[in-house]
Amino acid sequence: MQVILVQDVKNLGASGDVVNVADGYARNYLIPRGLAVPATEGGLRQVKTRQAAEKQRREREAEEAAKLVEVLNGERVEVLAKCGEGGRLFGSVTSADIAAAIKKQHGREIDKRKVELTEPIKEIGSHEVTIKVYPGMTAVITVEVKEAK
Repeated sequence: MQVILVQDVKNLGASGDVVNVADGYARNYLIPRGLAVPATEGGLRQVKTRQAAEKQRREREAEEAAKLVEVLNGERVEVLAKCGEGGRLFGSVTSADIAAAIKKQHGREIDKRKVELTEPIKEIGSHEVTIKVYPGMTAVITVEVKEAK
């Protein structure tokens, strides 16, 4: 029997998938629990429409991400921080500080979780930072940490 999954089912498929299962499994388990609905002609059309819309959305997001990578690659971002003797910072420059500096200086909204720091920046100077813009797309920017006066 062909059914359309309404929810993710372990070892069977994700929500929106059309799968073939045994008649008894569908009638006695999946459908009564609201995990699936019978695959009717209208339901299959609806699934195809939803999948096409999802594909277009992913393509549009990938295009926007590629443009953002182009803009961000090689950019310099200046971050001011309080520091003591020898250029050591009081505290550190975090991914949230870098995301805020990018927004302030370049007008681009970047989620702080996408800024990859191997370790917090604790010294004045130039540091290379990777930003995950989209799965498989990254940009490398230079963060210039300067002393706040």
